Amino acid sequence: MDKNAKIYIAGHRGMVGSAIYRKLQSEGFTNIITRTSAQLDLRNQQMVTDFFAEEKPDYVFLAAAKVGGIIANNTYRADFLYENLAIQNNIIHNSYLNGVKKLMFLGSSCIYPKMAPQPLKEEYLLTGLLEPTNEPYAIAKIAGIKMCDAYRDQYGCNYISVMPTNLYGLNDNYHAQNSHVLPALIRKFHEAKESNAAEVNIWGTGSPKREFLFADDLAEACYYLMQNYNEPGLVNVGTGEDMSIKDLALLIKDIVGFEGELTFDTTKPDGTPRKLMDVSKLHSFGWHHHTTLKDGITAAYHDFLDQSKVLHER
Repeated sequence: MDKNAKIYIAGHRGMVGSAIYRKLQSEGFTNIITRTSAQLDLRNQQMVTDFFAEEKPDYVFLAAAKVGGIIANNTYRADFLYENLAIQNNIIHNSYLNGVKKLMFLGSSCIYPKMAPQPLKEEYLLTGLLEPTNEPYAIAKIAGIKMCDAYRDQYGCNYISVMPTNLYGLNDNYHAQNSHVLPALIRKFHEAKESNAAEVNIWGTGSPKREFLFADDLAEACYYLMQNYNEPGLVNVGTGEDMSIKDLALLIKDIVGFEGELTFDTTKPDGTPRKLMDVSKLHSFGWHHHTTLKDGITAAYHDFLDQSKVLHER
């Protein structure tokens, strides 16, 4: 990518999009196009059509999506399917119509079958049933991968698909009901510390294992792949390492400085027992993550404190 190439980041205010924005800026790119959702409703076909016809970007990072945790995914099933399909359909199709040189579509590890063997290899896509609670979101993301491949096959478009593992980092969502497990635990332990609570209760047994990638590491991988990867299908982005929810909770407890006890509500669901990405394909292209979980969570906690301070001052 030329330093003066016109690059559109869809979803630049989200955790992933903002990390990609920071990475491009640090690499000296100056022609980055963004629009807030108030300025451009990506679900609106006419608005997206007009935007692409006017701006004609050279490159597109498609990081915009309707996202949420297990409760949000299961509650707003129609919204998650419709809105994500609409966003990616509009952007992918208009990228083709306006001669975008290369597009990167960002998905999620939830595209893989619930009972797929571990670690999750790219070829396991569509080999089994999905996790029911987030099936609508997963189906939208699978459609996005297949759409990129179809536009490659029919029109010769260089559209690539990247599937990150569980992400956390700056600009994360710490909503009490709609956040993912790691930011939810940061908020939980912080509030328990502030209120001098005796204990923090965690859903489930604490035994499920999860993999976590710092969003700025993902942004580096996206930048690297945009320069070096031009294949159909998808590529996993992760650390290739996982840990139990219990060990994650203990690590966050230590970073936040909560001194009470940890308890587990075993009447609550655990979700998938394990979700680890096979990142050998990514490693074969020469990219590895570098942020340790402790360093990443420490940075995320400081960002949470900054966000809380801003909200408090409002």
